[in-house]
Amino acid sequence: MALLDPVIERVLADFERRAEDEQRRTMTPGAPDTDLDDLLLSVGREAGILLYLLATGAQSRRILELGSSYGYSTVWLGAAARATGGKVLSLELKDFKIEHARQALTRAGLSSRVEFHMGDCLESLKTLSGPFDFVLLDVWKDLYVPCFELVHPKLAPGAVICADNMLLPEAVRPQAEAYRKRVRAAGDMDSVLLDIGNGIEISRKR
Repeated sequence: MALLDPVIERVLADFERRAEDEQRRTMTPGAPDTDLDDLLLSVGREAGILLYLLATGAQSRRILELGSSYGYSTVWLGAAARATGGKVLSLELKDFKIEHARQALTRAGLSSRVEFHMGDCLESLKTLSGPFDFVLLDVWKDLYVPCFELVHPKLAPGAVICADNMLLPEAVRPQAEAYRKRVRAAGDMDSVLLDIGNGIEISRKR
């Protein structure tokens, strides 16, 4: 039995096929270098399911996504927002990625559940008012700690932050460890690292 309705599942399946194709192509010996902006680099299906279950289980209504990329995780969060009667605010730097994400959401019937802000996520965060019930952090890893500093005061009691890429790729391990250390030093956050997808730190504000 599918977790989501068939229309949404078909949109997600399109993303997943593209991700598999990209992985095969980029892992082929002698393959030309690929610009990272051309790749999905999505959280993956298991992580998407986790995001959906966490957001719906907590009845999160104000959902913040830092890093829309091409919209894979945005579709999962949009589906969660529809289930809870909430909205997603998604921040993304690249206009062509927002356009791709919008098209995916339209095909999934979720466009009314998501609002996009284009621009630098740190500058955008300074202007946003909370509280937020659920946050997905999936931007460049050196921005994780600065993003946390800005979003932490805007979290509702019981709010959840999910930070992707805590274990993979290995090149960003130092930034991931710095983020986990900062969250656990906050004093009002309970946090655990899960080996799902590329590794996700799940943190909850008391």
